Amino acid sequence: MKFLILTLISNGPDPVTGRTPSAHERFRRVVDHAVLAEQLGFDGYAVGERHERPFFSSAPPVVLAHIAAHTERIRLFTGVTTLSLLDPVRAYEDYATLDQLADGRLELIIGKGNGSAQAQLFHVTTQDQWERNREGYELFRRLWREPKVTWSGQFRPSLTDAEVWPKPLQQPIRVWHGSATSRDSVELAARYGDPLFSANVTYSVEPYAELVRYYRERWAHHGHDPADALVGAGTAGFYVARNSREAVETYRPIFDARMRMFERLGLPVVFPTLEDYVERSSALIGSPAQIVDKVLRYHAELGHEVVHLHCDGDGLTQAEHRAALELFQAEVAPVLRREIPSRPLAAPIRLTEPPSTPSSPTEREQLAVPTA
Repeated sequence: MKFLILTLISNGPDPVTGRTPSAHERFRRVVDHAVLAEQLGFDGYAVGERHERPFFSSAPPVVLAHIAAHTERIRLFTGVTTLSLLDPVRAYEDYATLDQLADGRLELIIGKGNGSAQAQLFHVTTQDQWERNREGYELFRRLWREPKVTWSGQFRPSLTDAEVWPKPLQQPIRVWHGSATSRDSVELAARYGDPLFSANVTYSVEPYAELVRYYRERWAHHGHDPADALVGAGTAGFYVARNSREAVETYRPIFDARMRMFERLGLPVVFPTLEDYVERSSALIGSPAQIVDKVLRYHAELGHEVVHLHCDGDGLTQAEHRAALELFQAEVAPVLRREIPSRPLAAPIRLTEPPSTPSSPTEREQLAVPTA
């Protein structure tokens, strides 16, 4: 099994101290956590995309590019790239550039996104978001694979023999499809033979397992080898400690803050108590043995090879946050890697030689940029 850490860069009062970090502090902490994740041996670090309070994740390619400059090996994921809101050409340019800067470490998870601000900021509604996502991905996919693209659609200007630069370092970049509860993203992933990443955070496992079964059915329907289907899954929360009581009591202020946020935003409460949340949600809260047991139970339903830990460290001291991640890597990850074989994520691409520089006068002339 492979392990990612995911952040949506939410920002609000700390569940314990009540202090709200500045935007600068919050971004700094994201980068520090990504560096720590690489040091501890996590396989990937994912940054989501949201466009409303309390999230600072409106520009994931910028955040991931900064993380790329401070890391060397860890895979850089989006979680998710909201193609329903974006111009596919502009998104391609951003992420192809990021892949070059990151030595070919980028993995994209795309989705239609959610949140009420989408309609206000981008005029994308629940009526057209799925069609926008589908059309955006089909153009996006062609841009990765074809030197010139001629295309027309409903939601952006047409293209005729269009070249888009730069090309990514990876050819092509792997694209996962993020799915919460709808079959539209699942069908798109299965049709194109792409991996699926189940959100797996709001409800208990049953509706997500149903969607994953549907994905595998549609995968085979579209003529793909069933053995090639690849699934990842999220988690609703994370804290591991030496014993269950310590883990639950440390996490309780974080859960209580979550309930207050749900009440403020008018969101439905699926797990009304922390004990219910620990038992029935995908949250990984408990001792190492309890977390291993829960991941294995979820794997029996989902067959996933990649899991993300949603752990920003809110409500924890830096020492508690680091200790939990270290304990996970020491006592949880080795067992799950052994019990759940998984295909490797791509390694960073290393250039064997530095890029050549123009040596002849003609070459220098051709590459010269006018200064006037």
